Amino acid sequence: MDGSTPVFDAEAHAERMRRDGYTVIEDFMDGETLEAVRAGLAPHLGTHHGRNDFEGFKTERVYTLVARAKVFERLTEDPRILALLDRFLLPGYLLSASQAICIHPGETAQGVHTDDGFYRQPRPRAANSISVIAAVDAFTETNGGTEVIPGSHTWSQAEIEARRAEFPNLLRPMVMPAGAAIVFQATLLHQGGANRSEAPRLAFTNQYCEPWGRTQENFFLGVPREMVREMSPRLQRLLGYDIWPPFMGHVTASHPAKALEPGWVAPVLADGGCEG
Repeated sequence: MDGSTPVFDAEAHAERMRRDGYTVIEDFMDGETLEAVRAGLAPHLGTHHGRNDFEGFKTERVYTLVARAKVFERLTEDPRILALLDRFLLPGYLLSASQAICIHPGETAQGVHTDDGFYRQPRPRAANSISVIAAVDAFTETNGGTEVIPGSHTWSQAEIEARRAEFPNLLRPMVMPAGAAIVFQATLLHQGGANRSEAPRLAFTNQYCEPWGRTQENFFLGVPREMVREMSPRLQRLLGYDIWPPFMGHVTASHPAKALEPGWVAPVLADGGCEG
C-alpha cells in the first residue's frame, strides 16, 4: 500500500513537502481523538515550564508523549504519517522525539530554527528527519501557532545567513483548525510564534529520523520495557526495537526485540557477568 486513499492523497501531500517544505493535513484528528488527546495530557499539564528561552519560560512541555496514553501510540503510527515518511526516509526510520507543547499568553517567539540542525552535515541536503506538529487548539496568527518560511528547506547555510534579516517578512503563520497537523521536512526554517492572545495554545509534535541517526529522546530508557511489550510491533520498531541491516542496533549480537520477551536477561549477566 502507498498510503493514498480517496480521502488522503499521500503523493499530493509529498509533492507539497518537496516544493514548499511542508504540507497540512486538515483532518488529522477528529473530535473524539481530540478529546482523548486532551484527557491524556490533562494529568501532566500545569506544573512545569521551560528552562530556557528555546523551551520557553511561559511554555509547558510534556516529553516522552508516545508513552503517556494509548491515543498517542495510535497517532505516532498513523498510516497517513507513515505513508509520508516512507517517501522521505529510509526503511527502518525511528521516532526521534515525542512531546506536547502548551504556549501560554505572554510567551515570546521561539526563534527561527530547523529541527535537524544537530545532524551537522552541510546544507543544502536532504532532510534527515520529518516533523509533525498537530494542533490540539486552533492555530491563529496571535496565539503562538507555528510560523514557517516556505521553500527554506532547500537553502544552503550561506543563504540562511544572507537572508536572516528578511526572516520577519518571510515567516508565514500556519493558521489551521484544531485537529489539523503540519508535516514538514526538518530542514525547513520555522518557529513557534509569540502568544499575544489571552488563552494558551496546545499542540503536540512527533519527529522521526533516519534509521542511522541518533534520536533526540532515548526511548530505551524513557519508556519501560513492560510498556513497550504492550505496544504494536510497528511502534516497537519505531522506538528502536529493530535492526537496520546488516546489524545496526543489535544487542550482544541478538535482535533487540528479544529484550521484550518475558524473563529476558541481558547476555552479559546471563553469561556470568564480569569478574573484578
